[in-house]
Amino acid sequence: MAEVGSNSLAEQLKSCIVWSWTYLWTLWFFLMLFLVYVLRVPLKINDNLSTVSMFLNTLTPKFYVALTGTSSLISGLILIFEWWYFRKYGTSFIEQVSVSHLRPLLGGVDNTAPSNSTSNNGDTDSNRQSVSECKVWRNPLNLFRGAEYNRYTWVTGREPLTYYDMNLSAQDHQTFFTCETDHLRPADAIMQKAWRERNPQARISAAHEALELNEVFYRPLFPPLQAKRRTQNGIKLTICATAYILLAEEEATTIVEAERLFKQALKAGEVCYRRSQQLQHHGAQYEAQHRRDTNVLVYIKRRLAMCSRKLGRTREAVKMMRDLMKEFPLLSMFNIHENLLEALLELQAYADVQAVLAKYDDISLPKSATICYTAALLKARAVSDKFSPEAASRRGLSTAEMNAVEAIHRAVEFNPHVPKYLLEMKSLILPPEHILKRGDSEAIAYAFFHLQHWKRVEGALNLLHCTWEGTFRMIPYPLEKGHLFYPYPICTETADRELLPSFHEVSVYPKKELPFFILFTAGLCSFTAMLALLTHQFPELMGVFAKAFLSTLFAPLNFVMEKVESILPSSLWHQLTRI
Repeated sequence: MAEVGSNSLAEQLKSCIVWSWTYLWTLWFFLMLFLVYVLRVPLKINDNLSTVSMFLNTLTPKFYVALTGTSSLISGLILIFEWWYFRKYGTSFIEQVSVSHLRPLLGGVDNTAPSNSTSNNGDTDSNRQSVSECKVWRNPLNLFRGAEYNRYTWVTGREPLTYYDMNLSAQDHQTFFTCETDHLRPADAIMQKAWRERNPQARISAAHEALELNEVFYRPLFPPLQAKRRTQNGIKLTICATAYILLAEEEATTIVEAERLFKQALKAGEVCYRRSQQLQHHGAQYEAQHRRDTNVLVYIKRRLAMCSRKLGRTREAVKMMRDLMKEFPLLSMFNIHENLLEALLELQAYADVQAVLAKYDDISLPKSATICYTAALLKARAVSDKFSPEAASRRGLSTAEMNAVEAIHRAVEFNPHVPKYLLEMKSLILPPEHILKRGDSEAIAYAFFHLQHWKRVEGALNLLHCTWEGTFRMIPYPLEKGHLFYPYPICTETADRELLPSFHEVSVYPKKELPFFILFTAGLCSFTAMLALLTHQFPELMGVFAKAFLSTLFAPLNFVMEKVESILPSSLWHQLTRI
């Protein structure tokens, strides 16, 4: 108890000292000035000041040139370091050190902390929110590596995919296409290693090796199975569907070839799916096997629908997507509705697009740029052909025009990077395999496929051009709270730089303002450099100017000192020493 009491007393004393330094610093300052004034005689302050003034009068202009030049050099080096640190880490080094080390010493840290559990829970919630905001999602419209990404590399010599993006894809493949029992089947065991392989040629070779096996063993999950092989169009078919998936994604150089391989994968995947469906309730291993086979089948059917869409068979692609969504309504991780929206827009089936939006543009479901901007496009389509900014400024906006503008503002608030790509103010690149919602990567993925749909609607881009910038006047600054959505996350720039290739200039929102210390050091460097140059060129004139400036600067202090000396008795120090 005594120890607790002493600790509480020490904490109270410390808090009182911190409070005094925080709020009574002006009183401390004047007390220090008064103490210096009282001790001016024993400290010989007047004699020291006169000595210093005599020393300064004997200095030549070369000294001032060297002084100002050195100051300019040092401030310039600080400016360069500050600018480099800001460009790399997005903050000022001096400001960060001040907040991290000096602020606690000056009482800037809140010591009230009513309960540790509350603060810990708050930190946990904020961390969870940050993780959810910066979660990277699989791009539902991602291209084929062999037929599209590799062809871009062959033509331009540039790599459209980053290592981080491809590593995320490898993790997705291991999650969707593997299970714990793969080691019991030689072909699946080979593919389990192939998905972890970094070298593309090694992955392709492993897929061919898996297809060349004569037997597929399902022990102990399934009864012994004889070597079962079929022939379709001269291609041997085994049970290993994931090998065909890898070859279709990475080895096929055309969409037609990729579609042919996916059809072979579909036949193999259906065989595995039917077998595992019958045994899924026999144990945890069977259930994991069925879950893997379901993911494989859904992935194959979705990619076949995308092949049909790319080959111009859009109605067939729409039918395949609708059937897939009806057959597997719970697998929302693939976001097949975004593929369906793009295909329906290609068919100009706007009523069907509105029906899909009515189901997925719900407040309880996660949003995306595809949903928000497609909703804006439909509302803009009703008024864009007759919209005129001049006429709207004279008569005001009609109800339909107001709804379209509000939909555009909603879409821009969700992802502010999209309009520059739709309006062709920034050049497009191939979309990555993963996107960050509300980030530049999502904007590229959306505009890459939907720019043609905006161009097809007459006046839609003109309406977007006239209204999209008005969104930023509605959003609070500095974004303490969102208007229609959560505050814009601050982590998008870092994640987008990992997802997008280095030759692309990442769009940043909100634009970072230069920290105060960068502006301060820039001004200090320029001012001292100018003083050094003027002192070197006009030494006498600058000397007169410096003396006049110093005398003017110290004039109020001398006036106050004279008034204090006239008020206080001259023998005050002697009286204090007697006391």
